[in-house]
Amino acid sequence: MATADTIAATPASAMNARLQQILQNINALSQQQKLAAAAALGLAIALVVGVLMWNRAPEYGVLFSNLEERDGGQIIAALQQQNVPYHMSADGRSILVSQEQVHDVRLRLAAEGLPKGGLVGFELMDSQKLGVSQFNEQVNYQRALEGELSRTVQSISSVMSARVHLAMPKQTAFLRDDQKPTASVMVKLRAGRVLDATQIAGIVHLVSSSVPRMNESAVSIVNQNGELLTMKSDPLRQAGLDPTQLEYVREVEASFIRRIDTIVEPLVGKGNFRAQVTADVDFNQVEQTAETYKPNPSPDQAIRSQQTTEQLSRDAGAQGVPGALTNQPPAPATAPITTPPVAGQTNANGTQPSTSNRSAVLNYELDRTVQHVKQSLGQIKRLSVAVVVNHRNTTLPNGDPQVVPPTEEEIARITNLVREAVGYNEARGDTLNVASSPFAVSDTAEPELPLWKDPEMLDLGKEGLKYLVVLAAILFAYFAVVRPLMRTVVPKKSEEEEAEAAEGEEGDEDATVSLSGAAAGDSYEARLARAREMARSDPKMVADLIKNWMGVNEEGRK
Repeated sequence: MATADTIAATPASAMNARLQQILQNINALSQQQKLAAAAALGLAIALVVGVLMWNRAPEYGVLFSNLEERDGGQIIAALQQQNVPYHMSADGRSILVSQEQVHDVRLRLAAEGLPKGGLVGFELMDSQKLGVSQFNEQVNYQRALEGELSRTVQSISSVMSARVHLAMPKQTAFLRDDQKPTASVMVKLRAGRVLDATQIAGIVHLVSSSVPRMNESAVSIVNQNGELLTMKSDPLRQAGLDPTQLEYVREVEASFIRRIDTIVEPLVGKGNFRAQVTADVDFNQVEQTAETYKPNPSPDQAIRSQQTTEQLSRDAGAQGVPGALTNQPPAPATAPITTPPVAGQTNANGTQPSTSNRSAVLNYELDRTVQHVKQSLGQIKRLSVAVVVNHRNTTLPNGDPQVVPPTEEEIARITNLVREAVGYNEARGDTLNVASSPFAVSDTAEPELPLWKDPEMLDLGKEGLKYLVVLAAILFAYFAVVRPLMRTVVPKKSEEEEAEAAEGEEGDEDATVSLSGAAAGDSYEARLARAREMARSDPKMVADLIKNWMGVNEEGRK
């Protein structure tokens, strides 16, 4: 049966005893052993910290980017003179230094005038020497003007770099030999950026306004791909082709294809059909004027003007010298229709005959239609639509796969939907063809790279190697330095302590506690005082101990 003396052997007292023993062993070492142990421990810590620092990626910041080769070489030479570690980017256009030194190094290089940027402005005129020729002055002025214009164009967000070349002819007193200055601008745009029409017009106006007597038509802008951005002398335009018109046709065709994709994809699924549209777009500028007159006006046509002329005159009597003819007797009476009247003959009423003349001019209002028609650009003259649908895969009742083509009803339904989606117009000459065919499987698949050549696996292996090196350094420090040192300093457990530890793990019921020599030699009063002190400090433990002595279980029954 255990007594109160068994409780005296607590884990805290055992731990204190071991710490005291470790301190005694450390004090027992010689001075050389202590120095060797400290040196070994410091070496192990330095090894682990060094490996960790080597494994950690250095934090670099961009010092300068988009540098010219000449500026880059001068900056690197300056960094080497200042013993500043640097790192070059993959494209060689950026220089990186430690993140903590970016601003300091940048200010020091700026004090030395780096980077120069490859462009000089009007600061070139600050270093004019006495006695320089007029030709050199003109050349320096032109260089300074080109540099200032290049800097201004580079300030546009889409432009990475720019060069301006000016052709400034010498002024002459003869007007027939006078030539206007011209300018050429070379711009290098940033990745994914373009210059729209307003930006191009702004650059042209900027350059032409900065040079005296220069017209806007004398400015040419070219990008880094050699494409002419100012369209005044575009070869395609001279050949009758407009790139913007071609781009408009592509956009129209893509719009119709998107419509077909939107309406057909829910029916057959994504990737089970292909659609193509060809649009014939009319870009002819037609102005037509027509003037039409009605050929046969109606009887109730409005009269514009009317003019009537009537003339009446009487014949004079016989005139002339009397003679035989005038004294002849009258001839027999005859009808005047067959026999003309005899000169000097009078009518029955005794009046002389008369002649009348009447004419009328009648002008009607004419129907006139004047029509002026100007057709708009970009009218669609004709559409050609082609759609091919893939055969669908089904499974037979026995589990075998089967490829089934679309039925006639499905093809007709797709045809009707596509016809409505693209605005099919038969009078315009549009054509539509929907066919079904199994899609061929491409056999030109790229071969898989071996595992040891896969870039992702190589990066993963490099990253894992860093951690393995750190782990190897920690294990080496532990097994080569720390563990031997601990074996030397930390005392080994005695056989009695190991037995007590093993018995304590078996359980509370079978645990036996052996009293130390000091507790065995105490008197009864000392043991009783120790038990009372323990009961006051931890009454619950004493109560549990008494229950165990009395054989009472957790439910309070024996």
